[in-house]
Amino acid sequence: MTVLDDGALDVLFRDARTHNGWHDKPVSEATLRALWDLAKMGPTSANCLPARIVFVTSPEAKAKLQPHLMQGNVAKTMAAPVTAIIGFDLDFYEHLPELFPHADAKSWFVGNDALIQETAFRNGTLQGAYLMLAARALGLDCGPMSGFDQDGVTQAFFADTHIKANFLCNIGYGNNEGMFPRSPRPEFDQFCSIV
Repeated sequence: MTVLDDGALDVLFRDARTHNGWHDKPVSEATLRALWDLAKMGPTSANCLPARIVFVTSPEAKAKLQPHLMQGNVAKTMAAPVTAIIGFDLDFYEHLPELFPHADAKSWFVGNDALIQETAFRNGTLQGAYLMLAARALGLDCGPMSGFDQDGVTQAFFADTHIKANFLCNIGYGNNEGMFPRSPRPEFDQFCSIV
């Protein structure tokens, strides 16, 4: 494997920030498709790929999302070119014969609701993180959020499915408006150990 240079590491991690302000510049459908094409490559358990993403871009879809946002998240979300609703599909295992063909992985999940929930939530969350890294790699900025009515968003965007909303992520070309100073990050020994 090739080690990324410092410039790439800065883009993905060290200089990347959570954005609250956005330039009035659209994100193309081609870019959103490229974003998915990168994010889907990240590893998930048994290649289960439970994330389901709705890219909210139109004024009508933004209006549908707005009532479910905490007040502090409304302005920045309405200004963002894209808001990704990252959901997780509790029926993900139905796709395993296609996605993990070398084993009968579907049988591991059928009838095991606790394992389904745990696997879908964990791996869908991982895919949301991959989505953010892919966005940064494509020159986009992100503003992830959990300040919203999860049940309301689930009903508004995933009604009559087995998909549940997990978190939201504003995506676009960020500006420094409303950006806080970077919060502290701990040293290795504070939060990590080697055994």
